[in-house]
Amino acid sequence: MANPVEELIIELLTELGDKETLSPNQVAKTINAENWRRQLPQVRAAIGQLVEAGRIEVVRKGKVVEFDGIRGIWRIRLTGAA
Repeated sequence: MANPVEELIIELLTELGDKETLSPNQVAKTINAENWRRQLPQVRAAIGQLVEAGRIEVVRKGKVVEFDGIRGIWRIRLTGAA
């Protein structure tokens, strides 16, 4: 994995444990606490790559949902962490 944002996401999720989730905002704030909103497109792109690779899944209200076109409040977790 060459993308540092993807590596950061996996690292943060691994530290949280199997049943924990992470918001895209938390990832962006880890990259740049002051200007985290500017990091969101990069974070979202990395999440898309990890979802496509089957390494993480997107969760809304405790259920796995499709990443494509998602809006609103959602979180991520390692695949199979349910």
